[in-house]
Amino acid sequence: MTGHSRVVRDNVHRDIELTDDISRLVDTRTFQRLRDIKQLATCHYVFPTATHTRFVHSLGAQHLAGVLLEHLETVDPGRITPEDSRLVRYAALLHDIGHPPFSHALESDKVFAHYKHHEAWGRMILEDPENDLRQALVELVGEEGLARLFTILDGTCDFPVLHDIVSSQLDVDRLDYLMRDQINTGAKIGTFDVFRIFRAMRIGDDGHLTISRGGVAEVESYLIMRYHMYHNVYFHKLNMLTTAYVIRALVRARELVVAGEMTVSRRMERMLTDENLSVKDYLALTDSLIYAELSAFVTHPDPVLSKWSGLLASRTGMHKRVRVRDLTEVAFWGAQNNIKQILADAGHHPDEDMIVTRVSKEGYRPYTGGIRLEDGRDISEVSPMVASITAPLNDIMLFVPEDCREAAENAIQSAMVGE
Repeated sequence: MTGHSRVVRDNVHRDIELTDDISRLVDTRTFQRLRDIKQLATCHYVFPTATHTRFVHSLGAQHLAGVLLEHLETVDPGRITPEDSRLVRYAALLHDIGHPPFSHALESDKVFAHYKHHEAWGRMILEDPENDLRQALVELVGEEGLARLFTILDGTCDFPVLHDIVSSQLDVDRLDYLMRDQINTGAKIGTFDVFRIFRAMRIGDDGHLTISRGGVAEVESYLIMRYHMYHNVYFHKLNMLTTAYVIRALVRARELVVAGEMTVSRRMERMLTDENLSVKDYLALTDSLIYAELSAFVTHPDPVLSKWSGLLASRTGMHKRVRVRDLTEVAFWGAQNNIKQILADAGHHPDEDMIVTRVSKEGYRPYTGGIRLEDGRDISEVSPMVASITAPLNDIMLFVPEDCREAAENAIQSAMVGE
């Protein structure tokens, strides 16, 4: 650390020390935007304290990268050069730079006129010659350094461990967000010791990150916690429902704006209608902008727009999840028409008020660069616990108005009997 480093107080890692070069990147307007991008989108409707941001998560990821790099230099000295070590920390810091408002929730072509994944936007941001973050990077590492940073981010670098630290099944991104999300949601569903995991890490002969046999138990704890965080936090029914409300409100807003029946802020209009959205206009999009627009939609005369935004504003009359365990796609399709009729008979809109969200998450994936031991075996080969969570999660969540829930449940049960 240099004499110009500064310290950020963090509720997860306690002190995060920022060297002067990291501070240079953090202080750019582009990076500061992440203060206004919540890490967990609408999750604060479920867990009120889950208001932490991509900004602090990014600081945490680069902090963990620095700790891990120091450990690897101790156990495998000289294999990672000081220049590459520096670039890995930059990559960890900047891995989320391209996130839209509401993070993953709005990564949808239903909302953006021209959809791009956040990693694609991240690359475009760092390739934009007018961007202040790119300019700071070029001043720090030059064009050649920036080109190598891209290979670390996208996994094409000649030394795979550099990418593994930033993006793999056991990377500093996942380690930080799991620790941070658990603390900030208040969810108590297991824990792991990140430093014990780091102590078990080595650089394999093939240049990939590996763990020693003694680290298996701690990695098991990490994977089990990850499994439960997805089931109990990220895929919480109210989180899924409020995300659906946001998307439906913005989809309706887009229809009205395109039809010339409503005006929104210039920034929002560009998001909804500009098929060639510029980097500058994309970076003007934040959570605060979306919330301000949603708040205004509540009193709009369009009944569809005011309905979805109003449900977020008041939380009265929210849809309820049908209580059917292991709801299958087949059972849903078999009952769909009956449920629409139930909704229509009760005076609801049969298409609007049947909200279907699909929960899709691949399990632990040993076949796509899993977590390997020093002897080359995947952790699932030595851990029955890990082997048990390799199955993907593909569930349906169905929400209907509360007065129709019981009838909808009965319709689904009947369909499931007939499968």
